[in-house]
Amino acid sequence: MSKSSLPLVALLAMSTASAGALHGIQPDDINRQGNACTDFYDYANGAWRKQNPIPDYMDRWSRRWQSGELNKERVRDILTELSARKDWPKGSAGQLAGDFYAACMDESRVDALGSKPVQPWLREIGAIDDGAGVQRMIGKLHDAGVGVPFVLFAGEDLREPSQTIAHVYAGGLGLPDRDYYFKPEPRFVEARAKYLVHVAKMFELAGTPAEQAQRDAQTVFDFEKRLAEASLDNVQLRNPKLQDNPTAFADLSKLAPSFDWGRYFDAAGVPRNAVNVTQPKFLQQVEKELATTPLPQWKTYLQWHLLNTAADSLSQPFVEENFAFNGKFLTGATQMKPRWKRCAELTDTQLGEALGQKYVEKYFPPEAKARMQDMVKNILAAMDDTIGELAWMDDATKKKALEKRSTFVAKLGYPDKFKDYQGVAVSRDSAWDNLVAASRWNVTDNRSQIGKPTDRSRWGMTPPTSNAYYNPLQNEIVFPAGILQSPAFDVNATDAVNYGAIGVVIGHEISHGFDDQGAQFDAKGRLSNWWTPADGKQFAAKGQCVVDQFEGYFIEPGQHHNGKLVLGESIGDLAGAKIAYRAYLKSREGKGPEPTLDGFSPEKQFFIAWGQFRGDETRLETQRTMIQGDPHPVAKYRVNGPLSNLPAFQQVFECKAGDAMVRAEAKRCEVW
Repeated sequence: MSKSSLPLVALLAMSTASAGALHGIQPDDINRQGNACTDFYDYANGAWRKQNPIPDYMDRWSRRWQSGELNKERVRDILTELSARKDWPKGSAGQLAGDFYAACMDESRVDALGSKPVQPWLREIGAIDDGAGVQRMIGKLHDAGVGVPFVLFAGEDLREPSQTIAHVYAGGLGLPDRDYYFKPEPRFVEARAKYLVHVAKMFELAGTPAEQAQRDAQTVFDFEKRLAEASLDNVQLRNPKLQDNPTAFADLSKLAPSFDWGRYFDAAGVPRNAVNVTQPKFLQQVEKELATTPLPQWKTYLQWHLLNTAADSLSQPFVEENFAFNGKFLTGATQMKPRWKRCAELTDTQLGEALGQKYVEKYFPPEAKARMQDMVKNILAAMDDTIGELAWMDDATKKKALEKRSTFVAKLGYPDKFKDYQGVAVSRDSAWDNLVAASRWNVTDNRSQIGKPTDRSRWGMTPPTSNAYYNPLQNEIVFPAGILQSPAFDVNATDAVNYGAIGVVIGHEISHGFDDQGAQFDAKGRLSNWWTPADGKQFAAKGQCVVDQFEGYFIEPGQHHNGKLVLGESIGDLAGAKIAYRAYLKSREGKGPEPTLDGFSPEKQFFIAWGQFRGDETRLETQRTMIQGDPHPVAKYRVNGPLSNLPAFQQVFECKAGDAMVRAEAKRCEVW
């Protein structure tokens, strides 16, 4: 965007900012005893990590995560203000968000109710007397957002993304992913044992005698294990072709004839159109369970998933037991987050666009959006230049790649139109009832899109969310206002710092359009091959370089990254850093270089900003969970991995061949 096209308020703000001194990186965070060419992760912010240990309630920590928690304080302040008033018009954003938060925060009332809020549900499940009753309960649980044993969700048609259809996904597991049910390594054996204890304890808290609770826990585990056996693993889930299974409505009965699909669709208000079954084998396993699993086992399984969903909205014993397994054991955190944080997070999850209106008014000024728009424009242009210069790609594929890049849409800050949540009934009487009411509205809102042209104005994250995403089916990159805060983005920081932090994130999300997944979607968002055979082989070989690199990164002896699992995110980091740096240098043409600050050139500030933004300290328990199922590498390797491939980084810090941050030319990875 040119300056002439910026709003007057943005021009004035930029003039004011440029008149004052803009800050650079955080010099005190740097480990001065470290070596940028040996371990840049340690060098960039090792001093900060040493001085700021992970809080007991967190599983990782850095200035970025600290900012995310500060963001929740801002959300809390908004919600406290909203909940202090009791005269909001019923159904207004203020009433909904305020009362939802107030009910969640009323700990004494929640504790006094114990498990009473879910007892009617448990009794209803217990009273089921035939298979039809099981199916009706599956539908009722789905209405409330409890996805067992499968999930139906609206989304773009993979072959014609201008239309929204129903997708049937695998669901219904209580452990983090399928491999936890089978793998023989000691940590998985331990997880299975602790899961059985956890499930039994939850049943006991709900009133089941101890011996019966233990039997019920085994029933749940055995049921889930059978579903897990029929599920795709985490690497397979990264292949969209495996999940592209268009199915006529009538053919659902061929996959699961015991399930009354007509009644389910009608009750859900979903048209009887063709759907996409992401995992046909899983749905066939659901059919086996419907046909052969005794009714008491089905009831136990459904009761468990109700309790598992409700746990944090019930009394303190449920909350503590839920944290003991899902928090303390799986993440390593030793304390629960304060109640206000949990309530703020839940309100944002369920009613985020009601809350988001107030958030963006306070924390996302017009000048921030204007500066972001300018950066996005520059980084998109840098991607064009990079594609155009690729020596390994022929002209036919380049043309298709540039065509795809030209269709990218950037969403910044917040939706043009906020959801109105009309019809949600929220009061201060029951946190669980509020959760059900909000979940039902969100489920209905999602289902309402099925059978319609895709609404490209909708967002997949709420405005206060400190995250970003790329959607290949709409070729959109999305940055909520919550991530456009320091240290990711700061209107008072130099361009070097902003391009090094949020700029690399922008480049990362753009690059997702061309990673191992995104590259399978064309300019219109269709799952369609636009590669020549020769270029497809070249692309795969370049991706294999990244796979091999990350297979060599260990978190502890014998435990290393799965290169295929983290391939997409690692391509995004590698290309993101490259094109953001290129865009930064291009942006300074005609302006002259930015000043050296605190002894660091602007080029050094760029890379240090990336290391300081991404340099999390992460608990070992969380790292173990990450390498099993998270497509993102752990922080150390997100910093060191891509930079060790970049000649520009090595030149700026004068690293030499043989240094750890300099990959040998024969092993250097470059995809884009």
